[in-house]
Amino acid sequence: MNKPILPDFLNNITVVLTRTSHPANIGSAARAMKTMGLNRLILVAPNLMQTPMTPQPAVFDHTNPTAFVLPEESFTLASGACDVLENALIFASLDEALADTTLSCALTSRRRELTAPLHTPREIMPLLIDAARTGQKIALVFGNETFGLSIEEVQSCNRLITINGNPDYFSLNLAQAVQVICYELFSHVDISMAYLKQQPNLATHQQTSSMVEHLRQVMDAAGFFNRRNEERLMRRMAAMFDRAQLSTEDIDVLRGFYNTVNQQILKKQN
Repeated sequence: MNKPILPDFLNNITVVLTRTSHPANIGSAARAMKTMGLNRLILVAPNLMQTPMTPQPAVFDHTNPTAFVLPEESFTLASGACDVLENALIFASLDEALADTTLSCALTSRRRELTAPLHTPREIMPLLIDAARTGQKIALVFGNETFGLSIEEVQSCNRLITINGNPDYFSLNLAQAVQVICYELFSHVDISMAYLKQQPNLATHQQTSSMVEHLRQVMDAAGFFNRRNEERLMRRMAAMFDRAQLSTEDIDVLRGFYNTVNQQILKKQN
């Protein structure tokens, strides 16, 4: 079975990472996105920290955002999603990044004095999917790893999303948060998993009958019918294998086993 094609409306949904500090998180977020069918990424004023893999990260220039270059560490962590990073747009401010969006969702886990309603990912995803289907531009906005989104950044968005978790300990890595949100979104997309199911190569009636006859011969050689009704027993065995709907691979395994058993019988007889 052919793989299903991702719906075009997913191209109306963008992940926005603001002031991200760890190069690896950008790459891991890209990987999380692509795994769930999203390819549009925006970076807002990246503020990269030094890491063992990136000892000298590029410094973001607010006057020339497009000159910013992601380090190799980001591409390494992106794995097969390097194209998401290569096509990422870079802006100096969140307002610029959200200019053409109609629904912008701020991801926040802190209490704030804001009037916008707070949603869980599962609650809001049907709304976002429906909006994207009609051509509206959707943004999922994630803040800095340490401080999250600022009040001003949250106020630039018109929806709030919180990932529900343990009230006593809630500490999701940025890329993990992106994965959770993207998974919840994709779970509302009608993509069949039938292509993942192995299509059985069902055995024919002749193959099954021959296998049952092979079994009868082995059972007979082993003396199994000495005190049993051979005809009645083999009818039951044939009916059982018919109900099982064996594959050709099943038949091959069983007949291989019968051959081994038969060889052992012959050795004992000799």
